[in-house]
Amino acid sequence: MERTISKYDMLRFDSRVAVGVSGGKDSLGLLHMLKDIEGKYPRAELVAVSIDEGVSGYRDEAIAIATEACERLGVEHHVLSFHDLFGVTMDGIASEPRELSPCSYCGVLRRRALNEAARRVDADRLATAHNLDDMAQTAMLNVLRGDTNRLAMMHPGGNELPGFVRRVKPYCEVPERESTLYAYLMGFRFQELPCPYAPQAMRNDIRRFLNRMEEKRPGTKFIVYNTALKLTPKRKVITAADRCQKCGEPTRGETCRVCQIMEELAKVHHSDG
Repeated sequence: MERTISKYDMLRFDSRVAVGVSGGKDSLGLLHMLKDIEGKYPRAELVAVSIDEGVSGYRDEAIAIATEACERLGVEHHVLSFHDLFGVTMDGIASEPRELSPCSYCGVLRRRALNEAARRVDADRLATAHNLDDMAQTAMLNVLRGDTNRLAMMHPGGNELPGFVRRVKPYCEVPERESTLYAYLMGFRFQELPCPYAPQAMRNDIRRFLNRMEEKRPGTKFIVYNTALKLTPKRKVITAADRCQKCGEPTRGETCRVCQIMEELAKVHHSDG
């Protein structure tokens, strides 16, 4: 009988956890908390992974902050870049006019990069600091785009799928303002400037809408998030045979979204040349 994964069933006493550290308040707050918890479980291990998307003047500062925090906490830290993994940078992608916003490309490539980074450090869990605001926004995004299948990827307890490090979201019920308060109370340095490409994202419109609703009707974000969990469809199980025909990574179709993006970018580059 298939075991149902609870949203509170995220970590084990002997987990090797890769924490996605971006240099922002949420990921650094999660890193501090997990470091404190790890000390009570001698068989658990903690390692930080950061992704350098290649956004000049922004990500280099964030990586420096993440590195500084990891050194202070005594946490192993690994950085993987878009350039090394895909041969592209976000600055390069955003420099050309495209149908989709830069965030649409970054989201897909970043998910692959985080999974790859977690695999390279032999982690069995990948912890990301998606807070309650993030989760509610993602739920609204998926509904407005008509992509209800992606609701299945929202489960904070993660899924056991071949080729993927199980991704968990311990911050899933923490409002962003509480995460901000924790960061200031702890007094650690974090990156405060937003990504320069973020204003182009549809997520910003949804963020503003949800913030207005939360102000008028407190609890709206929590309701949206939990409703999305109730609507979550059963995931199609990926087997070892479900591999991208081009790169061999796990996928539900013949070609993964990363390879589709890389093909698109190559065509644009070829036409420009």
